[in-house]
Amino acid sequence: MTDIDDRTMVQWLVEPPADRGLHFAAPRDGWTDWSYQRLAELALRTAGALRDRGLRGPDVVAVILPSSPGFVASLFGTFAAGLTACSIAPSFAFRRADEYERRLGEMLRAARPALVVCDADSAASVRRAAEAVGVPAPVLFEELIAGVDPVPVPEREPGGLLQFTSGSSGAPRGVLIPATSLQANVTAMRRWLEWSPELPGISWLPVHHDMGLIGCLANIVVTGCDGWMLQPEDFIRSPLRYLRCISDQQVGLAAMPNFGLAYILRRVRRTELEGLRFDSLRSVILGAERIDPQVLRDFHTLLGPYGFDHRALLPAYGGAEATLAVTGLPLREGWTAAAPDTDGDGPSDGGGDAEVTGCGRPLDGVEVLIVDEDGTPLPDGRVGEIQVRSAALASGYTGDPGSASGTALAGDLLRSGDAGFLRDGQLFVIGRIGDGLKVRGGMVFAESLEEELVRRGIPERRVAVLLGVHEGRATGVVAMEAPGPDWAALAAEVLREQLDDAGLLAAVLPRGGIAVTSSGKPRRRVMWQDFGAGRLSTAPLQPVPVPA
Repeated sequence: MTDIDDRTMVQWLVEPPADRGLHFAAPRDGWTDWSYQRLAELALRTAGALRDRGLRGPDVVAVILPSSPGFVASLFGTFAAGLTACSIAPSFAFRRADEYERRLGEMLRAARPALVVCDADSAASVRRAAEAVGVPAPVLFEELIAGVDPVPVPEREPGGLLQFTSGSSGAPRGVLIPATSLQANVTAMRRWLEWSPELPGISWLPVHHDMGLIGCLANIVVTGCDGWMLQPEDFIRSPLRYLRCISDQQVGLAAMPNFGLAYILRRVRRTELEGLRFDSLRSVILGAERIDPQVLRDFHTLLGPYGFDHRALLPAYGGAEATLAVTGLPLREGWTAAAPDTDGDGPSDGGGDAEVTGCGRPLDGVEVLIVDEDGTPLPDGRVGEIQVRSAALASGYTGDPGSASGTALAGDLLRSGDAGFLRDGQLFVIGRIGDGLKVRGGMVFAESLEEELVRRGIPERRVAVLLGVHEGRATGVVAMEAPGPDWAALAAEVLREQLDDAGLLAAVLPRGGIAVTSSGKPRRRVMWQDFGAGRLSTAPLQPVPVPA
């Protein structure tokens, strides 16, 4: 058997274990069990079906399925056939059908798939979107594999991945991940986490986003450990079910954004945890959005009495152009928070002594630099742009490479468009460079302001801050979904503290009105463009309640 550190993405198909596998959440707290042996057979049937359809080389297969045996088979069957897999969200991930079809059409136009695979629930929407942009009509997964026998694991190099960035730019950009980069990143993550087949994992993250797809599903499958897979709505419906599974199955690894921890804190009472134990949970990977130190403290306060070790909280940083992971906190080290150095005229983060959570150290094969506007490296503690060199970088883009996302590939270097600083080898991430304003010689970032608004009582993901220069004046816009009576006064107080004499405006939106990325982060630049074009209705932000 090949050493686990040297496995390709399809090596597990050669000798799949029959005693471990994936367990998919079923209704009424049940689980549907699929051994790796069964999943491998289904994946190799899929590879055979793709071969029979004449797909070759770099052809793209768009997979529009929820986390399921069919998704696993489609993903790894595509890899085994030497093709390029592209995971796109099913229709249930969007609030409105028209919004979904428009966004799906943009992604299909950028990906230009030779084949689109979906399920019956999404078929009608996918068919309309595909027809609108001139790509092949979708095929149901069950129809694709009907009557097809498994094929041997091909000896050719596995196929790669086309994943979409979750940045806030308007037009979607596909990021091309070669098989070598995918393998390098998965291997680096496994070494970082000291992951082995005996250590079960769990995930509720969507498999159309890199953290759920690569960080969880791909790592679980390639490692060959038991994996407990919930849909995002399973977690939202009952985070207690998720915690019970961790306790009952002695799960060792989990992953989620800051939002997931905050949601557990809101929805789970300590009395509901009686009888549960979390001693086994040694790694909770945290990424995809800025991590609030207070949320980490509160999470440990909730689960600590039941065996949870605070050192299991592992903040990390990454991005689609780096395949996924760039840095991660080593096991057993314990997370820390720090503030950037001041640069004379004012704080670099525009937040006084506000601390940000450290996101760990570079993984194997990764180098992280902090540079100024001229590309000159900065010393520890100084805020600049995060740049990355890695063995796992993407090879390029599809779609609209000129999109103003602020992220760019330049040879062997990734310019992230994110601001941060280094301290003692650890990376501290502040926010998007394009989502900030210079105040008193330092930068104020939208994410810092949003974090403070949440800390003072506005519910997470119900507020977004937009920063820029409008009609020649520094401007801050606070967008609020169905605001409470005191939100405007609170927002005016926070923004005035940080933005001095900038123009302050408020946009009152209905629930679901804030445009978000696939990982749930505000699409600030899209909203700023709407504001500049007059499509986002605003009024002066006053220290009085904003009428609904």
